[in-house]
Order: sequence, then C-alpha cells, then structure tokens
Amino acid sequence: MPNVGTVLKEEIARVSRKEIRGQVDPTRKATAQHRRDISQLKRQIAQLERQVRLLSGKVLGSRPAAPDGDATPARFSAKGLRSQRLRLGLSAADFGKLVGVSAQTIYNWEHESSQPRVEQRGRMAALRGIGKREAAARLTQLDAAGR
Repeated sequence: MPNVGTVLKEEIARVSRKEIRGQVDPTRKATAQHRRDISQLKRQIAQLERQVRLLSGKVLGSRPAAPDGDATPARFSAKGLRSQRLRLGLSAADFGKLVGVSAQTIYNWEHESSQPRVEQRGRMAALRGIGKREAAARLTQLDAAGR
C-alpha cells in the first residue's frame, strides 16, 4: 500500500503543473503573436523607407543617371564649380544641400583640396541646366522635407 504522504505530494505536483500550464500558455501565445506583429511592422517600415528613397530621388532629382559601362563620368573643375555656384547665386552651404554634401566639402572642392566622387559629380552635372528660380525651389523642397 502506497504511503499517503507520497500520493498527496504527487497529486499536489500534478495539480500545480496543470495550473501553471493554464497560466503560462496564454502568455506564451500572446508573446508569439507580438513577435509576428513586430516582424510584420519591420517589413512594412523597410518597404516604406524604400518607397521614400525612390520618391525623394524622383522629386528632388538628386539621383544621377545609372552609370553605364561606356558612359564617361562628368568632368570636374574647381573653377567651373565656383562659377556655377555664383551663377546660381548660392552660398556654399546651399549648393552643398543641393548636391548632398556639407559647405566645407564645397569649399574644399573649390580650393582643390579634394575631389568629388563620381556620384557627386553626377549630381553637380544635373544642376548645370537649372536656373536661379529652380535652384531656389529645390532648396525650399529640401528644407520642407528636412523639417
């Protein structure tokens, strides 16, 4: 005949495991659902960020044309950069905003301390055909987008 104490102890352990399972399972299911929701939201954010980059590139015209194997990169001269900036009536900081670099970088390019990269040359080449009004409008768009 089994000991009453042992039987009682086993029964208490069984009932407590059942109660714990009843309390933990809903929490476990809720946690799994939250994790699925979080991963879905992360995917949506990544997709929306890609769309914003694409649309801002189209609206602001800041993306250069895709480089082809046969295409030659845009030429660069410090004197030409300075004359273009002055023709548009822009400060180094404003011209830098249009190109996507800092005012110090524009200063360094104009004083031949450094050279722009190929994609930056493409952005500057895209600005060659615009006038003062268009440059001011793009700056306004950039300021509005930055706020």
